[in-house]
Amino acid sequence: MVPEQTEKTATGNGFETYSEYDRFAWFYNRYWGPDFCRQTKGIFEEILLPRLPDKARILDLCCGTGQIAAELGTHGCEVTGIDGSEAMLTFARINAPAAVFLRADARSFELPGVTPFDAVVSSFDSLNHVMERDELRQVFRQVRCTLSDDGLFLFDLNIEEPDEALGGSLDFIDDDSLCVVRHSYQPIRRLKRYDLTMFRLEDGLWQRSDLTLHQRYHETEVVLDLLTETGFPQIRTWDARRDFGPARSDSRMFYLAGRTIC
Repeated sequence: MVPEQTEKTATGNGFETYSEYDRFAWFYNRYWGPDFCRQTKGIFEEILLPRLPDKARILDLCCGTGQIAAELGTHGCEVTGIDGSEAMLTFARINAPAAVFLRADARSFELPGVTPFDAVVSSFDSLNHVMERDELRQVFRQVRCTLSDDGLFLFDLNIEEPDEALGGSLDFIDDDSLCVVRHSYQPIRRLKRYDLTMFRLEDGLWQRSDLTLHQRYHETEVVLDLLTETGFPQIRTWDARRDFGPARSDSRMFYLAGRTIC
């Protein structure tokens, strides 16, 4: 039976949601979501959870297939997740049945009548998929509007690696699936491209789908300026590879923002 909450949708103001990610959802749920949750768990426990009240209300923005929401739930948090892909949310409702999930765009979501959140999180370079500076500004404004006065905003963004422009590929091969990811990078535009070729064995037949995804590597100075402009006067950053070690994270920057950060 489809849970009743699948019918819930957050309001917005005209941006299209990310339905093209629906084709990626099955593979993301198997290969990416669980792995990144394992990496992120300790980081959240170190820099976010000690700063929150018991039974904190958390909004998981761009929640994907819900592994982070499920992990936060084990700490007693009350979690609401938002994502633009209904297929991603279908998996999220299975992985984190105690959470509430809504389909909406991170740039335009509104949650009328909802009690302000103690924290908003957005993980696994989700906001790198917001391509333009003005759109990132809009995300930050929406987040500020959903937070309590002393609420916190924790998110991460991919940052450049020295050999980024060389490109490469990543392959996942199982008996019932194959996913090939080829990636390239344009340093001048700070634009990363992922070309995915995916095969799944369904009812005895192999089904193929192809998808191209893009990420923008936003400069740290720009991100800090936008946060300050949109109502986050206090900001802390962590270079994950340097501060947490390569065993816990790849090249990404974590940002913790709020009106006050203890």
